[in-house]
Amino acid sequence: MVHLSNITKQYGPRILFKNASFQINAGEKIGLVGPNGAGKTTIFRIIADEEGYDEGTVSRPNKLVIGYFSQNIEEMKGRSALDEVKSAAGKAIEIQTRLQLLEAKLSEPLDEDRMTKVLEEYGELQADFERLGGYDIESRAAEILTGLGIGPEDYHRPTESFSGGWKMRIALAKILALKPDLLLLDEPTNHLDLESIIWLEEWIVSFKGAVLMTSHDREFMNRIVGKIVEVANKAITTYTGNYDFYVREKEIRKEQLIAAAKRQEDMLAKEEEFIARFAARASHAAQVQSRVKKLDKIDRIEIPPEEKAIRFEWNNPPRGGDEVLKIEQLGKIWKTAEGKTKLVFNQANALIKRLDRVAVVGVNGAGKSTLLKIITGQTDPSEGKSTLGPSIEFGYFSQNSLDVLDPNSTVIEEVHSRIPNSSIGFVRNLLGSFKFSGDDVDKKISVLSGGEKSRVVLATILARPVNFLVLDEPTNHLDIVSREVLLDAIKTFDGTVMIVSHDRHFLREITTKVFELDKSHLQVTEGTWDYYLEKKSQIKLG
Repeated sequence: MVHLSNITKQYGPRILFKNASFQINAGEKIGLVGPNGAGKTTIFRIIADEEGYDEGTVSRPNKLVIGYFSQNIEEMKGRSALDEVKSAAGKAIEIQTRLQLLEAKLSEPLDEDRMTKVLEEYGELQADFERLGGYDIESRAAEILTGLGIGPEDYHRPTESFSGGWKMRIALAKILALKPDLLLLDEPTNHLDLESIIWLEEWIVSFKGAVLMTSHDREFMNRIVGKIVEVANKAITTYTGNYDFYVREKEIRKEQLIAAAKRQEDMLAKEEEFIARFAARASHAAQVQSRVKKLDKIDRIEIPPEEKAIRFEWNNPPRGGDEVLKIEQLGKIWKTAEGKTKLVFNQANALIKRLDRVAVVGVNGAGKSTLLKIITGQTDPSEGKSTLGPSIEFGYFSQNSLDVLDPNSTVIEEVHSRIPNSSIGFVRNLLGSFKFSGDDVDKKISVLSGGEKSRVVLATILARPVNFLVLDEPTNHLDIVSREVLLDAIKTFDGTVMIVSHDRHFLREITTKVFELDKSHLQVTEGTWDYYLEKKSQIKLG
């Protein structure tokens, strides 16, 4: 369907990829992976014909409909959320407008020839409108919006009244409603909660067209893709399998490459030894020249640079009491801007013990962040109490934590200011654990991406001697490698963890207890993430 053949792309002296090829076949679901800056977004833009390339060819059918969702969304205003999504079906909307004009004409007195022409055009357009799914545009748009968390009560809200994260959902809904032949999705799960991610996952699995996507959500990738295309080290490499298969296969291929390089090195050493020994002998001149020419033609095997193993080393946290947190008859009521009251939850009771790993889940707006704010003293409860155990010191991460970073500080200055008693060497090692090395530590906070800011805040929180981590969406904006660093750190943490996250792989690896907020109540499930899901599915079936 789309074939990239021997593509070369560079910016100035920097080569992204050279003589690279891969293809997207009809109906394929492909994951696009690679380190930041390797050229993933460039691949999307080349396929979408938004950017050129230096060498090679890109072939695609003339009538191929491509839907491209990127993190750079266009300005939205002047339409409701529903109308904005419907506008994606541009051709169908044009046809609908023309059909309405023709219907009006048919109600007018027309001579026979004119009537025949109008009816012929009306019939042709009606067939096109049906083929493009025009008759279900509104229901399709509404279904997609609801799946992405924007319900009927918000369909007719003007788009400009939505926050940036919710506008991203509307932009994603537009692309899905387009019914393209090929979906290009650049981080579609950013800004989505767990329920919306699961809905999107099911939608993509049942989608008949082809998909090429990037995602920091490992489980999302595993459940959808059957092929991985990696952009790295100036090359594009294809793996047939999901993300977990890619990780295993990449390691096998690397070991095979190292073995092949060693064999080649041994062979070259022998040839060079022969040349050096007999170079001065006339009797061996022909053999020497033959071997010199042979060596000149050999492509030397290059081993890609070793990715530095990143590991976070904990300070020993203080030993706290066995009862870390006790929640008794806890409730919270917010007052809205209109002066009305909104019940978030009430009569919540729970106990967190030392070394528990508690996942806090619930639909968007159920009160997950509010619960964490009460526990950490950011807001007061309306009723009941939340009590920390003896000698409990907590570290709290929220998306608001990013706002308290000083934009004029460098990364190393910001982190050192939070842990002033630590040496510069310790701070550098700490930042190295979170993928800041070399000149990266001297970057200003103001130029960092959301993911980089998250890593700075997590570094400062995890470096302090705490025994209770309270983490509200710490995996947002983090790439897969950074998520794995954080996951490994939490696995080896000699303390207690309470976490809100929509990363199911993350939750599956650490969870020992689940707090679910549902319909203003807190339900506690003792057990792993898989046990919680199994129990929940049994309740639904029952």
